[in-house]
Amino acid sequence: MVNEDDYSIVGRFGAEYRGIVQYYLLASDVFRLHRLRWVMETSMLKTLAAKHRSTVTKMAARHKAKIDTPHGPRTCFEVRVERAGRKPLVARFGGIPLKRQKTAAVTDRLSTGPLYPNKELVRRLRKGQCELCGRTGNAEVHHVRTLADLTRPGQPQPAWAQAMAKMRRKSLVTCGDCHDLIHRPEPALPLAQ
Repeated sequence: MVNEDDYSIVGRFGAEYRGIVQYYLLASDVFRLHRLRWVMETSMLKTLAAKHRSTVTKMAARHKAKIDTPHGPRTCFEVRVERAGRKPLVARFGGIPLKRQKTAAVTDRLSTGPLYPNKELVRRLRKGQCELCGRTGNAEVHHVRTLADLTRPGQPQPAWAQAMAKMRRKSLVTCGDCHDLIHRPEPALPLAQ
């Protein structure tokens, strides 16, 4: 984190500390988190001191601030980024009273999901449609180890193997009936007399 700017460093430490404290505000012994605050505050100040090649004391003096809370004024550490024509960006660490709040509500943010798009197999599964017969409903996945397992020289390929080879995929989303047909043992050839 030494390569990041002061705003990002204080903001990250502040967000992690704030999240933990807000989660435990319903606990009767939330005051015990003072040790966590001390450890995270020291770590943040040491990170800032290493970044600026300074001391922890100088970093604490530079970023110390007082804010008003419902429980009175509190000391915290903050970094302000001034912006022309707009309110300044403020990253803050601390300033949260470690007092139990019986009426506190845990408000978890809705997950926005991963930043990367769904994988192809996940999309195919969510579609819920058999890739052999087209039926929708309960989907199952048939999987082979390698694509080379699908081609056996001198033998005709079953429809499911042809479909997998055509898609160049080792997995096939099927309905339960088609999956049972895939795993049904091949009939034995009659013996020549």
